[in-house]
Amino acid sequence: MVVLRLKRFGRAHSPFFRLSAADKRSPSDGRVIEELGWFSPTAPEGKQWELRAERIAHWLGVGAQPSETVVSLLKRAGLPATVGTRGIASMAANRFEARRNAPKKAPAAAAGEAKS
Repeated sequence: MVVLRLKRFGRAHSPFFRLSAADKRSPSDGRVIEELGWFSPTAPEGKQWELRAERIAHWLGVGAQPSETVVSLLKRAGLPATVGTRGIASMAANRFEARRNAPKKAPAAAAGEAKS
């Protein structure tokens, strides 16, 4: 199976990521099938990423599964995070939405007071 994931580059406290299509069995910093863009979270707003939208759409169209971080990056860039020709939401997109819509946990201090 092909996955879309980020590979970390850069030095300490200055992260830089490349978005790539890779075989799921390969290590995260190993061989890739195709480089699809880059993401730099420390760059100024508006210059944080450059993505090849047509190639990302191709890989999603043939069933590549994006990671949860890639799903959030695609949403920020305004690209769809759906998989396959029918436009089904990816597994990572479903997990991303479930975590976002989950009820928030109570702070530990408030939970301790409720027990007493």
